[in-house]
Amino acid sequence: MKLLHAITALLLLSATAFTARAEETVRPVTSTYTLEAGSAHLHDTYLTPLGYDGMTTAFTYQRAQAMKFNPRHWVMQLRLSVGMDHAENPARNATMWGTGLTAGWNMTRRWRLPHDITVAAGGGTALNLGALYLTRNQNNPVSAKCSWTLDATGYISWNTRLLNIPVTLRYQPTLPLTGIFFSQEYDELYYEIYLGNRRNLVHPAWAGNYFAMDNAVSADLKFGSTWLRVGYHNTLLSTKVSAITTRMISHSFVIGISGEWLSLRRGAIPPQSSTIISAY
Repeated sequence: MKLLHAITALLLLSATAFTARAEETVRPVTSTYTLEAGSAHLHDTYLTPLGYDGMTTAFTYQRAQAMKFNPRHWVMQLRLSVGMDHAENPARNATMWGTGLTAGWNMTRRWRLPHDITVAAGGGTALNLGALYLTRNQNNPVSAKCSWTLDATGYISWNTRLLNIPVTLRYQPTLPLTGIFFSQEYDELYYEIYLGNRRNLVHPAWAGNYFAMDNAVSADLKFGSTWLRVGYHNTLLSTKVSAITTRMISHSFVIGISGEWLSLRRGAIPPQSSTIISAY
């Protein structure tokens, strides 16, 4: 009898372990690669009192995944982007170049609503590095741009069908709340900074001197495991400090590919019956 009880207990433990494995949560990674092209509007009074208009291009990588500690309700996003602007003054006899690198991470809490609608809200952080270069200037040809911010973000998405093709429609705004950013003094040469004049170069960012907003609208058309992403991306940056005013605005058309992938250890086999929780 004791042997029978031992065998029964062992079978129950094995069944419990198998059930736990069978109900394991799988969190696929949603990766997106996009190209952007559109219009750019640049204005920096450190370089010139005139505004410059032209075009912008960018390449962006995004990664999204449900969080391990609570995958049904929390999602993380990583965004890396590099872009370049080319603009001219109203007379079309001077050129301004702009370049920028952005790295951002955020985490949002989501709520599922009826009709396959999801809303989310949360926060994150972002680092921005870049510069504006005015080719006609001799003494002050470059204006460096650097900031680190704490942001508020959220999104609303809707899973539907278009011409019998599964589509995810999504809008996500991002708004910096606070942080720090770099700005030299008005008419201060970078050579002076190199010589040691480094006072008042870092400024606290708040809505009164640093306002930025990022708006992204996208549609993911799901053709099997590979998705086509099309959308619109708008960025706005407005700063005013040390008697220097900067405004940078862009409107871009977005196109790229997206899809979901599973990250498994080498040789690992996913359970035949799993709970799959996607980022979107």
